[in-house]
Amino acid sequence: QGQLVEYGGGLVQPGGSLRLSCAASGVSLTWYALGWFRQSPGKEREFVAVLSWRDGRRKYADFVKGRFTISRDDVSHAVYLQMNSLKPGDTAVYYCAADQWGLMSEAQDSYDLWGQGTQVTVSS
Repeated sequence: QGQLVEYGGGLVQPGGSLRLSCAASGVSLTWYALGWFRQSPGKEREFVAVLSWRDGRRKYADFVKGRFTISRDDVSHAVYLQMNSLKPGDTAVYYCAADQWGLMSEAQDSYDLWGQGTQVTVSS
């Protein structure tokens, strides 16, 4: 049974940075796409970024382009989300998700494995 575990959330001041990690176990990631979503209080869960494990393609939501970077580590089977220039509006629970078909979709229904989420709070 596959599992995703997120790390790295916390409290950061506006303009600061955080790096989220997502460790995958129990799955062979070769054809997977690994993505990040977030959910703020009272809002729907939304797409943030996705990476193809097979060929390294990346896709970002418009609101994070130029600030967030998704990357991977082949040895540790981990995917990362480097978040810079954080804003209060980035406050949310961030979720790692895996799509076994590698579709690079922005729709959460395309993802069949989810982590438990990690809280990111941007506040002074």
